Amino acid sequence: MPKQKQLKLGAIIHGVGGNMSSWKHPDAIVDASVNFKYYKEQAQKAEAGKFDLLFIADGLFINEKSIPHFLNRFEPITILSALASVTSKIGLVGTLSTSYSEPFTVSRQFSSLDHISDGRAGWNVVTSPLEGSALNYNKKLEEHPDHPKRYRIASEYLQVSKGLWDSWEDDAFTRDKQSGVFFDPDKLHRLDHKGEFFSVQGPLNIGRSKQGRPVIFQAGSSEDGKNLAAKEADAIFTGQPTVEDAKRFYEDVKGRAANFGRNPDEIVVMPGIGPIIGVTEEEAERKYQEVANLVTIGEALAYLGRFFEHHDFTQYDLDAPFPDLGELGKNSFQSTTDRIKQNAQEQGLTLRQVALQSATPRPLFIGTPIQVADRIQEWYESGAADGFIVGSGVPNGLSDFVDLVIPILQERGIYRTDYESDTLRGNLGLPFPANRYVKETVSN
Repeated sequence: MPKQKQLKLGAIIHGVGGNMSSWKHPDAIVDASVNFKYYKEQAQKAEAGKFDLLFIADGLFINEKSIPHFLNRFEPITILSALASVTSKIGLVGTLSTSYSEPFTVSRQFSSLDHISDGRAGWNVVTSPLEGSALNYNKKLEEHPDHPKRYRIASEYLQVSKGLWDSWEDDAFTRDKQSGVFFDPDKLHRLDHKGEFFSVQGPLNIGRSKQGRPVIFQAGSSEDGKNLAAKEADAIFTGQPTVEDAKRFYEDVKGRAANFGRNPDEIVVMPGIGPIIGVTEEEAERKYQEVANLVTIGEALAYLGRFFEHHDFTQYDLDAPFPDLGELGKNSFQSTTDRIKQNAQEQGLTLRQVALQSATPRPLFIGTPIQVADRIQEWYESGAADGFIVGSGVPNGLSDFVDLVIPILQERGIYRTDYESDTLRGNLGLPFPANRYVKETVSN
Protein backbone atom coordinates (compact mmCIF):
# COMPACT_ATOMS: atom_id res chain seq x y z
CA MET A 1 0.00 0.00 0.00
CA PRO A 2 1.32 3.49 -0.80
CA LYS A 3 2.14 5.70 2.15
CA GLN A 4 -0.27 8.46 3.09
CA LYS A 5 2.48 11.06 3.05
CA GLN A 6 3.79 11.95 -0.37
CA LEU A 7 7.31 11.50 -1.67
CA LYS A 8 9.83 14.17 -0.62
CA LEU A 9 12.61 15.41 -2.90
CA GLY A 10 15.72 17.52 -2.44
CA ALA A 11 18.13 18.75 -5.12
CA ILE A 12 21.83 18.86 -4.32
CA ILE A 13 23.60 21.61 -6.26
CA HIS A 14 27.14 20.39 -6.71
CA GLY A 15 28.75 22.94 -9.05
CA VAL A 16 31.05 21.24 -11.54
CA GLY A 17 30.08 17.82 -10.19
CA GLY A 18 30.73 15.29 -7.48
CA ASN A 19 33.60 13.40 -9.12
CA MET A 20 37.10 14.17 -10.35
CA SER A 21 36.40 14.68 -14.03
CA SER A 22 32.81 15.73 -14.71
CA TRP A 23 34.01 19.30 -15.28
CA LYS A 24 35.63 18.07 -18.52
CA HIS A 25 32.28 17.04 -20.03
CA PRO A 26 31.44 19.04 -23.19
CA ASP A 27 28.18 20.26 -21.63
CA ALA A 28 29.66 21.19 -18.24
CA ILE A 29 29.94 24.82 -17.11
CA VAL A 30 33.54 24.88 -15.92
CA ASP A 31 33.11 27.62 -13.30
CA ALA A 32 29.72 26.33 -12.07
CA SER A 33 30.91 25.97 -8.47
CA VAL A 34 31.34 29.74 -8.13
CA ASN A 35 28.80 30.82 -10.75
CA PHE A 36 25.73 32.41 -9.12
CA LYS A 37 23.76 32.36 -12.36
CA TYR A 38 24.20 28.59 -12.50
CA TYR A 39 23.05 28.14 -8.88
CA LYS A 40 20.09 30.43 -9.45
CA GLU A 41 18.98 28.48 -12.53
CA GLN A 42 19.33 25.15 -10.71
CA ALA A 43 17.39 26.46 -7.71
CA GLN A 44 14.56 27.81 -9.82
CA LYS A 45 14.40 24.61 -11.87
CA ALA A 46 14.09 22.57 -8.67
CA GLU A 47 11.39 24.90 -7.37
CA ALA A 48 9.50 24.56 -10.67
CA GLY A 49 9.64 20.80 -10.02
CA LYS A 50 8.12 21.40 -6.55
CA PHE A 51 11.19 20.03 -4.77
CA ASP A 52 11.11 20.28 -0.98
CA LEU A 53 14.62 21.62 -0.69
CA LEU A 54 17.98 22.59 -2.13
CA PHE A 55 21.02 21.00 -0.52
CA ILE A 56 24.49 22.54 -0.42
CA ALA A 57 27.31 20.27 0.80
CA ASP A 58 30.59 21.53 2.21
CA GLY A 59 33.99 20.61 3.64
CA LEU A 60 36.85 22.38 5.40
CA PHE A 61 40.04 20.82 4.04
CA ILE A 62 41.45 20.53 0.53
CA ASN A 63 44.72 19.62 -1.14
CA GLU A 64 45.88 19.38 -4.72
CA LYS A 65 44.18 15.97 -5.09
CA SER A 66 40.72 17.13 -4.03
CA ILE A 67 37.66 16.96 -6.29
CA PRO A 68 37.63 20.08 -8.51
CA HIS A 69 34.32 21.22 -7.05
CA PHE A 70 35.86 21.17 -3.57
CA LEU A 71 38.77 23.38 -4.62
CA ASN A 72 36.74 26.49 -5.40
CA ARG A 73 33.12 26.64 -4.19
CA PHE A 74 30.62 28.82 -2.38
CA GLU A 75 30.24 28.73 1.39
CA PRO A 76 26.75 27.28 2.05
CA ILE A 77 25.06 29.94 4.21
CA THR A 78 26.22 32.72 1.89
CA ILE A 79 24.93 31.12 -1.32
CA LEU A 80 21.69 29.97 0.35
CA SER A 81 21.01 33.50 1.59
CA ALA A 82 21.41 34.73 -1.97
CA LEU A 83 19.15 31.96 -3.32
CA ALA A 84 16.50 32.85 -0.74
CA SER A 85 15.92 36.10 -2.63
CA VAL A 86 15.29 34.38 -6.00
CA THR A 87 13.03 31.56 -4.71
CA SER A 88 9.87 31.58 -2.58
CA LYS A 89 8.83 28.04 -1.56
CA ILE A 90 11.78 25.66 -1.76
CA GLY A 91 13.76 24.82 1.40
CA LEU A 92 17.41 25.87 1.77
CA VAL A 93 19.66 23.34 3.53
CA GLY A 94 23.38 23.86 4.09
CA THR A 95 26.19 21.83 5.62
CA LEU A 96 28.13 23.20 8.58
CA SER A 97 30.56 21.43 10.91
CA THR A 98 30.10 21.14 14.67
CA SER A 99 33.80 20.28 15.07
CA TYR A 100 35.15 23.64 13.90
CA SER A 101 32.58 26.30 14.79
CA GLU A 102 30.80 27.79 17.80
CA PRO A 103 27.12 27.09 18.63
CA PHE A 104 26.15 30.71 19.30
CA THR A 105 27.48 31.95 15.94
CA VAL A 106 26.07 29.04 13.93
CA SER A 107 22.66 29.19 15.64
CA ARG A 108 22.51 32.89 14.81
CA GLN A 109 23.56 32.31 11.18
CA PHE A 110 20.96 29.62 10.50
CA SER A 111 18.26 31.55 12.32
CA SER A 112 19.12 34.56 10.14
CA LEU A 113 18.80 32.41 7.01
CA ASP A 114 15.49 31.14 8.38
CA HIS A 115 14.20 34.72 8.71
CA ILE A 116 15.63 35.85 5.35
CA SER A 117 13.87 32.93 3.63
CA ASP A 118 10.68 33.28 5.71
CA GLY A 119 10.93 29.85 7.30
CA ARG A 120 12.78 27.73 4.74
CA ALA A 121 16.19 27.06 6.36
CA GLY A 122 17.77 23.73 7.24
CA TRP A 123 21.14 22.75 8.71
CA ASN A 124 22.97 19.58 7.67
CA VAL A 125 24.98 18.77 10.78
CA VAL A 126 28.38 17.18 10.08
CA THR A 127 31.45 16.46 12.22
CA SER A 128 34.37 17.10 9.78
CA PRO A 129 35.92 13.67 9.16
CA LEU A 130 39.23 14.89 7.65
CA GLU A 131 41.89 15.51 10.28
CA GLY A 132 43.56 18.11 8.04
CA SER A 133 40.68 20.43 8.92
CA ALA A 134 42.41 21.03 12.27
CA LEU A 135 45.26 22.82 10.49
CA ASN A 136 42.86 25.46 9.18
CA TYR A 137 41.50 26.22 12.66
CA ASN A 138 44.61 26.98 14.72
CA LYS A 139 45.01 23.37 15.84
CA LYS A 140 47.45 20.50 15.35
CA LEU A 141 46.58 17.28 13.52
CA GLU A 142 46.56 15.35 16.78
CA GLU A 143 43.97 17.76 18.17
CA HIS A 144 41.41 16.62 15.58
CA PRO A 145 38.81 14.79 17.70
CA ASP A 146 38.37 11.09 17.07
CA HIS A 147 35.12 9.71 15.69
CA PRO A 148 33.26 9.05 18.99
CA LYS A 149 34.34 12.38 20.47
CA ARG A 150 33.20 14.28 17.36
CA TYR A 151 29.72 12.86 17.80
CA ARG A 152 29.64 13.67 21.53
CA ILE A 153 30.54 17.24 20.58
CA ALA A 154 27.83 17.29 17.91
CA SER A 155 25.20 15.99 20.32
CA GLU A 156 25.92 18.66 22.92
CA TYR A 157 26.23 21.28 20.18
CA LEU A 158 22.70 20.54 18.98
CA GLN A 159 21.35 20.73 22.51
CA VAL A 160 22.91 24.18 22.82
CA SER A 161 21.60 25.33 19.42
CA LYS A 162 18.06 24.15 20.10
CA GLY A 163 18.19 25.85 23.47
CA LEU A 164 19.37 29.12 21.92
CA TRP A 165 16.61 28.96 19.29
CA ASP A 166 14.15 28.92 22.19
CA SER A 167 15.60 32.12 23.70
CA TRP A 168 12.51 34.04 22.62
CA GLU A 169 8.96 32.73 22.79
CA ASP A 170 7.05 33.04 19.52
CA ASP A 171 5.07 36.09 20.60
CA ALA A 172 7.81 37.76 22.65
CA PHE A 173 8.17 40.82 20.40
CA THR A 174 5.09 42.99 20.94
CA ARG A 175 6.47 46.08 19.12
CA ASP A 176 3.66 48.25 20.51
CA LYS A 177 4.36 51.88 19.58
CA GLN A 178 1.57 53.25 21.74
CA SER A 179 2.78 51.70 24.97
CA GLY A 180 6.43 51.89 23.99
CA VAL A 181 6.88 48.20 24.76
CA PHE A 182 9.11 46.44 22.22
CA PHE A 183 9.15 43.00 23.85
CA ASP A 184 7.76 41.08 26.78
CA PRO A 185 10.70 40.43 29.16
CA ASP A 186 8.88 37.41 30.65
CA LYS A 187 9.19 35.73 27.25
CA LEU A 188 12.97 36.12 26.99
CA HIS A 189 15.04 33.22 28.37
CA ARG A 190 18.73 32.70 29.04
CA LEU A 191 20.14 29.26 28.32
CA ASP A 192 22.99 29.16 30.89
CA HIS A 193 24.39 25.93 29.43
CA LYS A 194 27.52 24.40 30.98
CA GLY A 195 28.51 21.04 29.57
CA GLU A 196 31.47 18.86 28.62
CA PHE A 197 32.46 20.95 25.61
CA PHE A 198 30.47 24.20 25.69
CA SER A 199 29.61 26.99 28.10
CA VAL A 200 26.98 29.29 26.57
CA GLN A 201 24.92 31.83 28.47
CA GLY A 202 22.57 33.22 25.80
CA PRO A 203 20.05 34.48 24.97
CA LEU A 204 20.37 34.42 21.19
CA ASN A 205 20.05 37.86 19.62
CA ILE A 206 17.47 36.83 17.03
CA GLY A 207 13.99 35.45 17.60
CA ARG A 208 12.17 32.30 16.50
CA SER A 209 11.21 32.00 12.85
CA LYS A 210 8.00 31.24 11.01
CA GLN A 211 8.77 27.51 11.25
CA GLY A 212 9.97 27.72 14.85
CA ARG A 213 13.58 26.82 14.16
CA PRO A 214 15.67 25.51 11.23
CA VAL A 215 15.14 21.89 10.17
CA ILE A 216 17.99 19.63 11.31
CA PHE A 217 19.51 17.20 8.79
CA GLN A 218 22.15 14.62 9.65
CA ALA A 219 24.23 12.61 7.20
CA GLY A 220 26.24 10.04 9.18
CA SER A 221 25.62 6.31 8.75
CA SER A 222 28.00 4.96 11.41
CA GLU A 223 26.60 3.76 14.74
CA ASP A 224 27.34 7.15 16.30
CA GLY A 225 25.83 8.92 13.29
CA LYS A 226 22.64 6.88 13.34
CA ASN A 227 22.20 7.45 17.07
CA LEU A 228 22.66 11.20 16.69
CA ALA A 229 20.21 11.29 13.79
CA ALA A 230 17.61 9.21 15.60
CA LYS A 231 17.86 11.39 18.70
CA GLU A 232 18.15 14.88 17.21
CA ALA A 233 17.50 15.09 13.46
CA ASP A 234 14.34 15.99 11.56
CA ALA A 235 15.69 14.46 8.34
CA ILE A 236 18.49 12.09 7.38
CA PHE A 237 20.59 12.27 4.21
CA THR A 238 22.01 8.81 3.62
CA GLY A 239 23.56 6.74 0.84
CA GLN A 240 22.60 3.09 0.39
CA PRO A 241 23.81 0.84 -2.47
CA THR A 242 20.73 -1.39 -2.73
CA VAL A 243 17.05 -1.27 -1.83
CA GLU A 244 17.64 -4.03 0.74
CA ASP A 245 20.38 -1.98 2.43
CA ALA A 246 18.12 1.07 2.34
CA LYS A 247 15.26 -0.83 4.01
CA ARG A 248 17.56 -2.05 6.78
CA PHE A 249 18.88 1.47 7.37
CA TYR A 250 15.35 2.90 7.33
CA GLU A 251 14.04 0.39 9.86
CA ASP A 252 17.15 0.79 12.00
CA VAL A 253 17.02 4.58 12.40
CA LYS A 254 13.23 4.66 12.78
CA GLY A 255 13.52 2.02 15.50
CA ARG A 256 16.26 3.98 17.26
CA ALA A 257 14.08 7.10 17.11
CA ALA A 258 11.25 5.21 18.81
CA ASN A 259 13.68 4.03 21.50
CA PHE A 260 14.56 7.67 22.15
CA GLY A 261 10.86 8.38 22.70
CA ARG A 262 10.33 10.05 19.34
CA ASN A 263 7.63 9.49 16.73
CA PRO A 264 9.45 7.70 13.85
CA ASP A 265 7.10 9.35 11.35
CA GLU A 266 8.60 12.71 12.32
CA ILE A 267 12.00 11.81 10.81
CA VAL A 268 12.31 11.97 7.01
CA VAL A 269 14.84 9.50 5.53
CA MET A 270 16.23 10.65 2.16
CA PRO A 271 18.90 8.57 0.38
CA GLY A 272 21.05 10.38 -2.15
CA ILE A 273 20.73 9.34 -5.81
CA GLY A 274 22.33 10.53 -9.06
CA PRO A 275 19.86 9.54 -11.78
CA ILE A 276 20.91 9.34 -15.40
CA ILE A 277 17.91 9.55 -17.73
CA GLY A 278 17.64 8.89 -21.43
CA VAL A 279 14.73 8.68 -23.84
CA THR A 280 15.93 5.10 -24.36
CA GLU A 281 18.04 2.74 -22.21
CA GLU A 282 20.80 3.05 -24.79
CA GLU A 283 20.85 6.84 -24.48
CA ALA A 284 21.05 6.64 -20.68
CA GLU A 285 23.92 4.15 -20.92
CA ARG A 286 25.74 6.40 -23.39
CA LYS A 287 25.41 9.35 -21.00
CA TYR A 288 26.89 7.28 -18.17
CA GLN A 289 29.80 6.04 -20.28
CA GLU A 290 30.58 9.61 -21.42
CA VAL A 291 31.11 10.64 -17.79
CA ALA A 292 32.86 7.42 -16.71
CA ASN A 293 35.36 7.63 -19.57
CA LEU A 294 36.48 11.11 -18.49
CA VAL A 295 38.12 9.74 -15.32
CA THR A 296 41.78 8.71 -15.42
CA ILE A 297 43.08 6.03 -13.05
CA GLY A 298 45.23 8.68 -11.32
CA GLU A 299 42.16 10.79 -10.64
CA ALA A 300 40.26 7.75 -9.40
CA LEU A 301 43.05 6.88 -6.95
CA ALA A 302 43.08 10.45 -5.63
CA TYR A 303 39.29 10.36 -5.20
CA LEU A 304 39.48 7.06 -3.32
CA GLY A 305 42.29 8.38 -1.13
CA ARG A 306 40.16 11.18 0.28
CA PHE A 307 37.89 8.71 2.08
CA PHE A 308 40.99 7.18 3.73
CA GLU A 309 42.45 10.41 5.15
CA HIS A 310 44.01 11.26 1.76
CA HIS A 311 46.00 8.01 1.73
CA ASP A 312 48.40 7.62 -1.22
CA PHE A 313 47.15 4.63 -3.21
CA THR A 314 49.72 5.07 -6.00
CA GLN A 315 52.20 3.03 -3.93
CA TYR A 316 50.29 -0.22 -4.60
CA ASP A 317 49.98 -2.55 -7.59
CA LEU A 318 46.82 -1.49 -9.43
CA ASP A 319 45.91 -5.02 -10.45
CA ALA A 320 46.65 -6.72 -7.15
CA PRO A 321 43.86 -7.31 -4.63
CA PHE A 322 42.71 -4.21 -2.77
CA PRO A 323 45.31 -3.63 -0.03
CA ASP A 324 44.76 -4.44 3.63
CA LEU A 325 44.50 -0.99 5.23
CA GLY A 326 43.81 -2.09 8.77
CA GLU A 327 41.94 0.60 10.71
CA LEU A 328 42.70 3.36 8.19
CA GLY A 329 39.51 5.31 7.52
CA LYS A 330 37.89 4.52 10.90
CA ASN A 331 38.39 8.10 12.06
CA SER A 332 37.19 9.76 8.86
CA PHE A 333 34.38 8.54 6.57
CA GLN A 334 33.77 5.48 8.74
CA SER A 335 30.64 4.00 7.18
CA THR A 336 31.93 4.64 3.64
CA THR A 337 35.38 3.14 4.21
CA ASP A 338 33.90 0.13 6.00
CA ARG A 339 31.66 -0.50 2.98
CA ILE A 340 34.54 -0.09 0.49
CA LYS A 341 36.71 -2.59 2.39
CA GLN A 342 33.88 -5.09 2.77
CA ASN A 343 32.87 -4.95 -0.92
CA ALA A 344 36.49 -5.33 -2.05
CA GLN A 345 36.97 -8.37 0.13
CA GLU A 346 33.66 -10.05 -0.67
CA GLN A 347 33.96 -9.50 -4.44
CA GLY A 348 37.73 -10.05 -4.70
CA LEU A 349 38.27 -6.65 -6.31
CA THR A 350 41.58 -5.17 -7.39
CA LEU A 351 42.69 -1.68 -6.42
CA ARG A 352 41.99 -0.51 -9.99
CA GLN A 353 38.42 -1.83 -9.84
CA VAL A 354 37.74 -0.28 -6.42
CA ALA A 355 39.12 3.11 -7.47
CA LEU A 356 37.13 3.31 -10.71
CA GLN A 357 33.93 2.10 -9.03
CA SER A 358 34.36 4.70 -6.30
CA ALA A 359 35.10 7.54 -8.71
CA THR A 360 32.25 6.87 -11.14
CA PRO A 361 29.84 4.39 -9.59
CA ARG A 362 27.19 3.07 -11.92
CA PRO A 363 23.95 4.63 -10.65
CA LEU A 364 21.07 2.40 -9.57
CA PHE A 365 18.67 4.96 -10.98
CA ILE A 366 19.56 4.84 -14.67
CA GLY A 367 17.35 4.31 -17.69
CA THR A 368 14.24 5.77 -19.29
CA PRO A 369 12.03 8.20 -17.37
CA ILE A 370 9.54 5.40 -16.63
CA GLN A 371 12.30 3.05 -15.41
CA VAL A 372 13.70 5.71 -13.06
CA ALA A 373 10.20 6.58 -11.80
CA ASP A 374 9.50 2.87 -11.27
CA ARG A 375 12.59 2.46 -9.11
CA ILE A 376 11.81 5.58 -7.07
CA GLN A 377 8.28 4.33 -6.46
CA GLU A 378 9.57 0.87 -5.53
CA TRP A 379 11.97 2.25 -2.90
CA TYR A 380 9.39 4.66 -1.55
CA GLU A 381 6.48 2.25 -1.28
CA SER A 382 8.55 -0.67 0.03
CA GLY A 383 9.76 1.27 3.09
CA ALA A 384 13.28 2.07 1.93
CA ALA A 385 12.91 5.87 1.84
CA ASP A 386 10.59 8.78 2.56
CA GLY A 387 12.17 10.66 -0.32
CA PHE A 388 15.45 11.30 -2.10
CA ILE A 389 18.23 13.87 -2.42
CA VAL A 390 18.67 14.08 -6.19
CA GLY A 391 22.11 14.88 -7.60
CA SER A 392 22.98 15.43 -11.24
CA GLY A 393 24.73 12.31 -12.49
CA VAL A 394 25.48 14.16 -15.73
CA PRO A 395 25.29 17.80 -16.85
CA ASN A 396 21.65 18.84 -17.26
CA GLY A 397 20.65 15.93 -15.02
CA LEU A 398 18.34 18.02 -12.84
CA SER A 399 16.48 19.39 -15.86
CA ASP A 400 16.06 15.86 -17.24
CA PHE A 401 14.64 14.73 -13.89
CA VAL A 402 12.23 17.65 -13.53
CA ASP A 403 11.04 17.57 -17.13
CA LEU A 404 10.82 13.81 -17.64
CA VAL A 405 10.44 12.00 -14.28
CA ILE A 406 8.48 14.45 -12.11
CA PRO A 407 5.36 14.37 -14.37
CA ILE A 408 5.26 10.56 -14.10
CA LEU A 409 5.49 10.65 -10.29
CA GLN A 410 2.74 13.29 -10.20
CA GLU A 411 0.55 11.25 -12.53
CA ARG A 412 0.90 8.27 -10.18
CA GLY A 413 -0.26 10.38 -7.24
CA ILE A 414 2.85 9.89 -5.09
CA TYR A 415 4.30 13.38 -5.58
CA ARG A 416 2.81 16.83 -5.13
CA THR A 417 1.57 19.06 -7.95
CA ASP A 418 1.91 22.13 -5.73
CA TYR A 419 3.50 23.07 -2.43
CA GLU A 420 1.45 22.35 0.68
CA SER A 421 3.18 25.02 2.75
CA ASP A 422 5.49 28.00 2.50
CA THR A 423 7.94 26.63 5.12
CA LEU A 424 10.41 23.76 4.78
CA ARG A 425 9.06 22.12 7.92
CA GLY A 426 5.51 22.33 6.57
CA ASN A 427 6.38 20.82 3.18
CA LEU A 428 8.31 17.96 4.82
CA GLY A 429 5.25 17.22 6.95
CA LEU A 430 7.11 17.90 10.20
CA PRO A 431 5.37 19.33 13.28
CA PHE A 432 5.99 22.86 14.50
CA PRO A 433 8.41 22.61 17.46
CA ALA A 434 6.92 24.11 20.61
CA ASN A 435 9.16 26.47 22.55
CA ARG A 436 10.38 24.60 25.65
CA TYR A 437 9.47 27.47 27.96
CA VAL A 438 5.89 27.61 26.71
CA LYS A 439 5.57 23.88 27.38
CA GLU A 440 6.88 24.36 30.91
CA THR A 441 4.37 27.16 31.52
CA VAL A 442 1.48 25.01 30.27
CA SER A 443 2.51 21.97 32.32
CA ASN A 444 2.82 24.03 35.49
